[in-house]
Order: sequence, then C-alpha cells, then structure tokens
Amino acid sequence: MIIHSGDFSNKKDFIRNENEVLQFIDWFASLDIKYKVLVAGNHDTSIEAGIVTPEQMKNRGIIYLENASVKIEGLLIWGSPYTPLYGEWAFMQEEHELASVWNTIPDDADIVITHTPPRGILDLTFDGEIDGVPYYRLCGSESLAERINEVQPVLHCFGHIHNSRQGTNVFNSGTRTKEGNRTIYSNGSCSTDGMWGRITSHGNVIEISI
Repeated sequence: MIIHSGDFSNKKDFIRNENEVLQFIDWFASLDIKYKVLVAGNHDTSIEAGIVTPEQMKNRGIIYLENASVKIEGLLIWGSPYTPLYGEWAFMQEEHELASVWNTIPDDADIVITHTPPRGILDLTFDGEIDGVPYYRLCGSESLAERINEVQPVLHCFGHIHNSRQGTNVFNSGTRTKEGNRTIYSNGSCSTDGMWGRITSHGNVIEISI
C-alpha cells in the first residue's frame, strides 16, 4: 500500500492547480502498488473547488478519503484533508471546528491519514524573526492530538509541515512514537522550506502488524 497525505500540487489558483493535480494523479495511478490511498492538502485547491473530483481518482484506481473511511484487507483506514488555519488555502478550519471532524474518526481505526500533524509531533516550523532572533511555532492540531491519543491507531500518517533550513535547521520528516502509546506517527513530507523544487525526503516505509 502507498499512502499520500496531501499537497501534491502547489499553485494556489485552482484553475492552474488543476493541471498539477491531474499530473500527480497520472503518476500515482501508474504505480505498480495494489492499494493507493490519499487525502488532499491545503495546496490542492482544485479538489476543494470541485474541479478535480473524487470520482476521477476512483476511476484511476485511487482511494481518496475526505472525512471518510475504507476497509482494506482488515485494516480500517480513515482520512481527512483538513488543517488548522494558516494563511488562505484549501481545507482549513478553526481549531474548534476541527474538533468535530476528528470526533468522526472511528474508535477502532487502524490507520489515520490527515494532512495536518497533531500538535507537538513533527510540526515545528520557522515563523520569522523577532529582533534578529528566529521564532518557531508548533502548527499541528491540538484537538487532533487529543483524538489520536484516545483512538491510538497503529499508524498516523500526515505531512503539511516540512523540514526547514530557515533559521536553525528543523527536521519534521520521519517517524516518532510516544511512550505509553502504540501509535507510529509518520510525517511523510518530501520538501524543505527554502529549498523549493528539490525532493529532500522520500517518505517513510513502515511495516505494521495488527
């Protein structure tokens, strides 16, 4: 199985964004992997606008999840494209609105796919300087972190917050676990802020057992 956690395009204008998304779909559909699962991200504006539809992806053998779940060979997988507000992009909501989305994650979910990280896990980003001193902040969803702690899926896949070489180096891509929690947290982001146009990470390969 291959899982993509969103942001497979970049153009904000949804008309120009469509071509990028369709190119990605062509590539993703061509992969010789049995199950191809994805959620959109805040950059995938043509999907939020309904220009590229879930039906188009389904017709190419891609499982697209938008606050929905699917069962694959006994694994219950739930996915959502939504993130906390950060600029004016697609699939963004206030934190109190997001809580109602995360509450629809099934209690028995094995894999959760979101575009946003949970707050405090692989979500640190450079946010400018104050009097010449680099300033950083955690960008993940606090209510998502709470819900993942409740559900404890085997795997939580996300992206959204990249590595950064602005200010001091920040590394978010990779995996992490928490003591007392069975969940493997996976940030599959493949780019680095300040190094646009280059793939600097190739996602994560994870083997799980239920």
